[in-house]
Amino acid sequence: MSSGGPTSVRARSIGGAWLSVAGRILTDGSAARWGSQPTRELLRVTIEVDHPVPEDPIIARFADPERLAWMHANFTERSPVAELGDADSYAIRLYDYARMGRDQVAWVIERLQADPGARDATITTFQPLTDSSYVPCVSLLDFWVEDARLQLAVYAHSIDFGTKGYANLVELAALQKRVAADCGTTVGRLTMTVKSAHLYDTELGLMAGILAQSPSVPPE
Repeated sequence: MSSGGPTSVRARSIGGAWLSVAGRILTDGSAARWGSQPTRELLRVTIEVDHPVPEDPIIARFADPERLAWMHANFTERSPVAELGDADSYAIRLYDYARMGRDQVAWVIERLQADPGARDATITTFQPLTDSSYVPCVSLLDFWVEDARLQLAVYAHSIDFGTKGYANLVELAALQKRVAADCGTTVGRLTMTVKSAHLYDTELGLMAGILAQSPSVPPE
C-alpha cells in the first residue's frame, strides 16, 4: 500500500515532467496494483510544466510512436475505443459530450473570449450516466487566463507514467495550445494533479533504462 505525503514535480517541458515523475516513482514509489497487475505507485502527485509544447524532443526520442498515435486518435476521433471496452473516446467527451452535440472545448473558448477574467471555464470528460465500467483517467480540465497566458489545470485519478503518461501530456499540451490560439493568448503553465501516478512492474526496467540514457533528467 502506498503511503507518505504528496509529491510535487516542476519541469520546463512535458518530456522532462514525464521522466521526472517516472524517476520519483522508481525511487519513492510503493507496491500497489491496477486491477490484477502489480505496479509501483506514488499517491497525490502534482506536476507543473512551465512551457508545455507538444513537440517535445525527449518524448520524440524515447516514446513509443504507436502509443502516441493511439492517444492522438483517442483525443481526436469521435468513436468508441475498443481497448477500453468500447468506451467513448476523449474526443466524444470533449466535442460531443454524452453524444448530445455539446462541444465543451468550443464553450471554453467562447467563455474566455467573452470574459478573459472568467474563472469557471471548467469542463469534464466524466459521463456518470454511462461510465459504469470505465472512468476516464483525465476527468477535469480547468482553463483560465492569467497575465495574458492561458493556464490549464487537469485532474486525473490515475496515470501510467511508463507507456501512457507522456501521450496524455502531449495531447493536453496540444489542446491548451489550440485554446490559447483561439482566445488570442499565449500558452501558460500546464498543471496536472494525479491521485495515482504509477508504473507497471513489467515496465520498471524499461523506464530505468530510459532514465539512464537521458542526460537532462538523470535517475535519482
